Amino acid sequence: MITLRNLLTGYQGQGIGVSLDGCFASGSMTAIVGANGSGKSTLLKTLAGLLPPVQGAISFGQAGRPRVSYLPQQAEMDRQFPLTVFDVVAMGCWPTCGLLRRIHRAQQAAIWQALTRVGLEALSHRAISTLSGGQFQRMLFARLLVQEAPLILLDEPFSGIDKPTCGMLMTVIEQLHRQGRTIIVVLHDNQLVVEHFPQTLWLTPERPVWGPSAQVLAPWPESAAPLSAYRLQSV
Repeated sequence: MITLRNLLTGYQGQGIGVSLDGCFASGSMTAIVGANGSGKSTLLKTLAGLLPPVQGAISFGQAGRPRVSYLPQQAEMDRQFPLTVFDVVAMGCWPTCGLLRRIHRAQQAAIWQALTRVGLEALSHRAISTLSGGQFQRMLFARLLVQEAPLILLDEPFSGIDKPTCGMLMTVIEQLHRQGRTIIVVLHDNQLVVEHFPQTLWLTPERPVWGPSAQVLAPWPESAAPLSAYRLQSV
């Protein structure tokens, strides 16, 4: 369980939004939604340990912070490194084999299984600079599969990709959830959230709303337009 106590996130001591109190249950799948600038990505980076809290604390229970798979927005990724698809997916093995150690046979098999799962086995030796947006995101998901982390943090994983790829990656997320992983995803498509995510944390300027997605976001517009404050229902 991940518990937030009076948590305020931000940069260089400057808080964003309002403080948070609540918890992400182990094995839960939660969407984080809200307007631009509400602190969604900042909260995800704080959960990943990349930013310190401005105030308050995060507790991961007696076992401490678990291994984390963190996938930032595509805009933060540099595609010009001279790497192949296989190279990037193999990076998921680093926590267990180290940077300079050889990848053993079982890990090789896991890499190929992950590439097959996202439909990229035929592109394994393609330079990452030549990939489309959807192919690039599928590659990053394959790396995530190889990491096998119990906590998965995804920041706008469906941004700028086509609908079939979105459907494929959503299937991967749901499979990981069924395996007992704790999954927290920043999203802006509220219809997708209601259809696939049991829990939602909605960051608003007044107060955060946290609860079952069908209650937090109902009713939602058929156009899946950005969330509007007047649609808020307390949970």
